[in-house]
Amino acid sequence: MAWNQPNNGNDNRPTNGQRPPEIDDFLKKINQSFERWFGGGGSGDSSDTTPLKIAAVVVVGLTVITGFYRVEEAEEAVVLRFGKYHTTETAGLHWAMPLVNEVKKVNIQKVEQIPLNARMITEDTNIVEINLTVQYRIAQPVDYLLKVSEPELSLLHATESALRHVVGGSKMNQVLNEGRSTLARDIKPRLQGYLNDYKTGLEITGVNILEALPPKEVKSAFDDVIRAKEDKERLKNQAETYANGIVPEARGQAARLLAEANAYKQEVVDIAKGDAARFNHLIVEYKKSPQVIRQRLYLETMESVLSKTNKIIVEGNGNNMFYLPLDKMMPAPVGGVANSANSESLEQANARANGRQGRGEGR
Repeated sequence: MAWNQPNNGNDNRPTNGQRPPEIDDFLKKINQSFERWFGGGGSGDSSDTTPLKIAAVVVVGLTVITGFYRVEEAEEAVVLRFGKYHTTETAGLHWAMPLVNEVKKVNIQKVEQIPLNARMITEDTNIVEINLTVQYRIAQPVDYLLKVSEPELSLLHATESALRHVVGGSKMNQVLNEGRSTLARDIKPRLQGYLNDYKTGLEITGVNILEALPPKEVKSAFDDVIRAKEDKERLKNQAETYANGIVPEARGQAARLLAEANAYKQEVVDIAKGDAARFNHLIVEYKKSPQVIRQRLYLETMESVLSKTNKIIVEGNGNNMFYLPLDKMMPAPVGGVANSANSESLEQANARANGRQGRGEGR
């Protein structure tokens, strides 16, 4: 049944009851407005107003259709009614009145990053160049859209302020060398506090210090300092390595010498004890037969002394005595020369002995 079919000639409502009465009243008001605008006066033929009613239905249908919108899982939709905050919608299918409500979708899970490169003054009045990136996401869509006109610009200014505060309280060596992780750790909570005070709706997920360098004008001098520190560490490691190798060796030698000394000490003590025991035993025997022990001691002593010399003394009959120089009688590497030399030395030695014997007889 057509929607504009009259009912008893007095009402334009359909008889099937499919359309709510609010829409009927709304269309009826629109029809009356069109009749006044186009001169219908409400008394003309209903066929003259049929195109206007169809146009009104089409407009209403398009309005209803275009009012539907979909919010994705990672998004939130902020609905503004006449430019003022109305509500926040989550994931799903929703409807808003066109030209009355404005829908702004925001991805609350996407992580963005913003770079910053700035020069800062450290606590010891040195200048360093810091290059960092800040990772963030939108945590409060209402604050992000309505409270601050340019949230990213506010984030950039807040990052520079937090970085200046932290670097200003650190020394240059800490910033350039081992203090990068500490620097990023200190910047993050301070930066988040600034953003919360500004009500930007942003949440900081990470701060990464990419580079911390001295100014280009003095970079060569800083490179020399760094190389000197590296040489110092290298030489220190080499010295420690040498010490680790030489100290155990010296300790081993000391232990060996100590062990040898203890062994020598024990040996001397044992020998002395043995000699003392032998001497005590010898005294007992000496008391029994002094002449025999005396002769025995003499022979042992002479044997010990003469065994260390290379000369032999031979006692002959009467007062004749001569010696044999065994050191000169030993064969040399060259046979002929050595034998002749040894024979000559032997003859000369015998002649000298006989001469001394003759002079003794003459006396």
